Amino acid sequence: MTGSDRIGVDGLGLSREIRDRLELFSKLLLEANVKTNLTGARTSDEVVAHIADSLSLLPFVAGPLVDIGSGGGFPAIPLVIVTGMEATVIESVAKKARFLESVVAALGLPVNVRAQRAEEAARDPALRERFASATARAVGSAPAVLELTLPFLALGGVAVLQRGRFTDSERVATQDAALVLGGALREEIRPERLDDERRILLVVKERPTGPRFPRRAGVPAKRPLCSSTGEAGDG
Repeated sequence: MTGSDRIGVDGLGLSREIRDRLELFSKLLLEANVKTNLTGARTSDEVVAHIADSLSLLPFVAGPLVDIGSGGGFPAIPLVIVTGMEATVIESVAKKARFLESVVAALGLPVNVRAQRAEEAARDPALRERFASATARAVGSAPAVLELTLPFLALGGVAVLQRGRFTDSERVATQDAALVLGGALREEIRPERLDDERRILLVVKERPTGPRFPRRAGVPAKRPLCSSTGEAGDG
């Protein structure tokens, strides 16, 4: 990468230091990805696209941030590099968690890495209802993602969900699941710089999440709340 245009952040007014740190993150990710399957991105341009996609969330996140299923570090690592906010990243795959720890150490980021399932981490009093915003990429349907993120949010916190095509039936299921979990779907945004199918959903935490949620490991993905294969919930 040779400038802000190369990392998809032209117009954001980022310093050269921040651009260099994003470039170092990209380099570390590509090097590690040769031996460990951290991301589907295999080239510098593909990583650039993931960085730009992550930074599309900048207007909607605040610290402290929790990121679920962080994998190769998206979107949390680029967001922390740019903002300096504190974050906790939760990744159940040990090799991916170790990579994240190495990136945090190399870049000196204010990030806590937790190598465990989100369903388990959300029951830790040190993490439950402690965060101002939550993100998650590619970890399931919108109702499933809400069950994994809303328990971490403090009242007034926002779950920021990146989705692809969003059908009417999924929208209804998402609205209903949010209510069960103490939240409300407040906004659905179509980022101008992304393709027409992409959405950013903003779900605000309005009430404490009931102690039943999240359900045990694997259940939110297998039986999403308020979907045709899920449960009505008792919030």
